[in-house]
Amino acid sequence: MIGVVAARYEIHPQTLRLYEREGLLLPSRTEGKTRLYSEEDLERLEFILSLTRDLGVNLAGVEVVLNLRDRMQKMQEEMQNIIAKHESKMRSAGLEPEQGPEGISSTGLVKLTPQGLRKR
Repeated sequence: MIGVVAARYEIHPQTLRLYEREGLLLPSRTEGKTRLYSEEDLERLEFILSLTRDLGVNLAGVEVVLNLRDRMQKMQEEMQNIIAKHESKMRSAGLEPEQGPEGISSTGLVKLTPQGLRKR
């Protein structure tokens, strides 16, 4: 619910409504039109607040950053699918894909998380 989320993050409910109008945050709704914020919505809100509060990014900039992040996540998923197919073909051919230190993939890919980048 909007009041609970607003209180938790110390923002005005109108701020959440603005983020929704701008398309930055899209919570689901009940039949009675009550906003339901998923864990993913809350992570996205935390990221938005970090950009605006900590870095001083305006809403237009937030939109650009969120769009880029979403595109990067989609590309990462596509790359993981390509790697999985490649590794499957290698195993079918009797080869074993190499692993780096601590189980890190030999591709050296970096995984994008809501909190930032981390080594895969």
